[in-house]
Amino acid sequence: MKFQAPKGTRDFYPEDMAIRNWIEERWRAVSLRNGFVEYDGPVFEYLDLYRVKSGEEIVSQLFHFEDRGGRELAIRPEMTPTLARMVAARAHALPKPIKWFSVPRMCRAERPQRGRLREFFQWNIDVLGEDGEIADAEAIFVLVDFLREVGLSPETAEVKINSRAIVAAILRQAAIPAGRLDAVYAVLDKRDKLSPEAFNESIREIGLDDAQREMLLRMGEAKGRDGLSDIESILRGDEEGLASCRSLRTVLDLLATMGVADYCRYDMGVVRGLAYYTGTVFEAFGKGGLRRAICGGGRYDRLLSDLGGPPMGGVGFATSDVVIQDLLAELNLLPATKEHIDFFVIDADAQLFPIAIDVTAKLRARNVSAVFSYARQGVGKQFRQAAGRKARRVVIIEPGEHAGRTVAVKDMESGVQANVAIEKLLDDPWQPLQPP
Repeated sequence: MKFQAPKGTRDFYPEDMAIRNWIEERWRAVSLRNGFVEYDGPVFEYLDLYRVKSGEEIVSQLFHFEDRGGRELAIRPEMTPTLARMVAARAHALPKPIKWFSVPRMCRAERPQRGRLREFFQWNIDVLGEDGEIADAEAIFVLVDFLREVGLSPETAEVKINSRAIVAAILRQAAIPAGRLDAVYAVLDKRDKLSPEAFNESIREIGLDDAQREMLLRMGEAKGRDGLSDIESILRGDEEGLASCRSLRTVLDLLATMGVADYCRYDMGVVRGLAYYTGTVFEAFGKGGLRRAICGGGRYDRLLSDLGGPPMGGVGFATSDVVIQDLLAELNLLPATKEHIDFFVIDADAQLFPIAIDVTAKLRARNVSAVFSYARQGVGKQFRQAAGRKARRVVIIEPGEHAGRTVAVKDMESGVQANVAIEKLLDDPWQPLQPP
């Protein structure tokens, strides 16, 4: 029987693993330099944890099972519920603000498509215990910092920012019945994925009157600073709604102060369908052929209390390696990740092989990568192996009266070769080579 990887998963051969590591290294580097610390949790949780956060409908989107005790469990599809559970358990002991990040493996039982698989790695950034707009701005700044880190400019990527509080104020102004709000949110969240005709038809199917449909259409067109001004004119007299607009302007002003305003713009079309978002919401988009969000997040102020913890606001975002890799590949921004090693140690005579093993082990103890040929073969074949492994330097153990005390070292890029005492080589493996 011939086996293959399950649908929606990936095998990571060395060249694929190198790309994955490259992306994860940049996630971690950006997180650490912005003052975040890493955490992790179990790969599966109680199914009810996800029900509390997202409702019963989430069950069909998860890989879930019963353990031997009949307890309902689910493989984690996202990290926010685990984060909230962990923080709730130690909420009073953790210093605020809580700035955590994680890079976990996730699984979702959904149809695989471009940029979305059933198994993936996810970068999560969260700030908890800070209700001010500075936390929202910093979360967005960290996202932009990563975009810059991987070579995405304002011409190739952007962050669209909105507020669920503003959306709620508009819908309140339009007197849309509470029983239809979920359907309206769902349609608004798909605004950029639908043609104008399909969007109009979706609104019509909800059963709204002409004035309400016109209001939703006007909402979908509000973009940039002028768009936010248009929304403020709609909300004139609604102090709660205007306060939400002022809060969002503060976030945008902070992003300008942080020097990333050229990546960011207000867009009323960003709604974020997850029910727990309460304030600022944002999505990053690549401007290539991948017409979908590459990252999404926002402010959630009730999640901890919903899970039995104290009231505590939070803001965060997540993105996956799948969608990031697809976008960077399209824009030719992925690095060349060919394997290389530091040293390849050659024995010019089979009798010298023990010395080659000894030198290799001592080089490794100096924290440089070093290998040797498993097969006893001629020097030429070993050199070809070294070239195939992209070795930076080759050490040749040569026969003669100095065997075991002196070796020949060759720089494979410059071609310079010199005789070096083994003690000096081990003291400074990367010393400049002086040709005879």
